[in-house]
Amino acid sequence: MKHTIKIAIPKGYLLDSTAKLLERAGYDISCFSQDNRKLFLHSKTDDIKYIVTRPMDVPVYVESGACDLGFVGKDVLLEIESNVFELLDLKDGKCRIIIATKNDCIEKVKSHYEHFGVIKVATKYTNITRKYFEKKGMQVEIIKLYGSVELAPILGIADEILDITATGKTMVENDLVEMETVIESTTRLIANEVSYRVKNETIENFINSLRKVII
Repeated sequence: MKHTIKIAIPKGYLLDSTAKLLERAGYDISCFSQDNRKLFLHSKTDDIKYIVTRPMDVPVYVESGACDLGFVGKDVLLEIESNVFELLDLKDGKCRIIIATKNDCIEKVKSHYEHFGVIKVATKYTNITRKYFEKKGMQVEIIKLYGSVELAPILGIADEILDITATGKTMVENDLVEMETVIESTTRLIANEVSYRVKNETIENFINSLRKVII
């Protein structure tokens, strides 16, 4: 039985790569035209409805059943820890979660590490940050920011940042140096558990279409 499926699509840098992947798989992406600002899109030829939303909201919509499927970075899945099925690694949207600090603060930070001092870390990823430093057995004060995390060491409110980067260019431009890669992230296809059982055939066909064109 064929079902209509609702798919959560992240805004931002993953939107274009996701649309191109869908196009390669043979799906109609005309609804993703640049002048279309709608957040609820309906394919003209496929039984698919797309919900365009913030990346952090994708797993929330999928877990709740508002969407059957979603495209989301592995970094978001690790941060949110939603109860969803991770179906496929799409091999695109490659980026890294890294630890970075100011070039002239490396020795200060190392001294904190050696003497088990409290590290102040600014980040959008509080859950990942907490687990990372807990694993190292280190004390950390987490400063939650929602944008321009790179400013935190420059303004002196944090020793380090834990943030996402694709090329590292922004770090260099802000006189920051990478200290360690915490995780590597790619885009994943996720599913609502109930939807996967009820709409299994339709979802499996969708998965197989994508799998054929993953580079």
